[in-house]
Amino acid sequence: MTTAVAARVRAATARHVRSRAVWVACVVLAFLAAWLVVHLTMPGWYARMWYPLDHAAAIRAEARAAGIPPDLIAGVIYRESKFSEDARSDRGAVGLMQVLPETAEWIHRQPGAPSPDPARLAEPEVNIAYGAWYLHYLIDKYADEDLALAAYNGGETNLRGWIADAERRGVELTRADIPFPETRGFVGAVQDARAVYRRVWGRSLTAEPAG
Repeated sequence: MTTAVAARVRAATARHVRSRAVWVACVVLAFLAAWLVVHLTMPGWYARMWYPLDHAAAIRAEARAAGIPPDLIAGVIYRESKFSEDARSDRGAVGLMQVLPETAEWIHRQPGAPSPDPARLAEPEVNIAYGAWYLHYLIDKYADEDLALAAYNGGETNLRGWIADAERRGVELTRADIPFPETRGFVGAVQDARAVYRRVWGRSLTAEPAG
């Protein structure tokens, strides 16, 4: 093969390699763009992959018993445990809704408390019953879902201090004013998640029991 022919072959090969690389890059970019659109718009089929729903019957039942929205319970479970029944926190919180055993013991002594023994707190249905009761208690006490969620995550003692500080400044405490970044983020994450659950799992969360 002459030098000129070899050069032409090398040039053609290089063009082919560059063309293939450009084609691959375009395919990858198109795939990433399509994925980004799907991820941002969260169509139902895709959202259900990222936001699972288990124990829907227990969530519906305890939501009715506590008089709170089932999507709120689902949002708390998603944020607390991603529906992992075996979840445990460094502070000792247990189960789907990450209820502290001492909180469950206190709840068990209150009027209208769930009937199961708090020793069974690790069981999903029992955990949901105690978590839902506690959410209702906090919402009823503070008359505001965001404040109730702040107490659920940061504790009532901290919440009372934040409310008192806001009152001294002559304002009402809002989500944006919560000084703990973790608690502020928790409230926003729960509200974001519940909106997704309401949109993509609405029928499962509100369906009436059979019979």
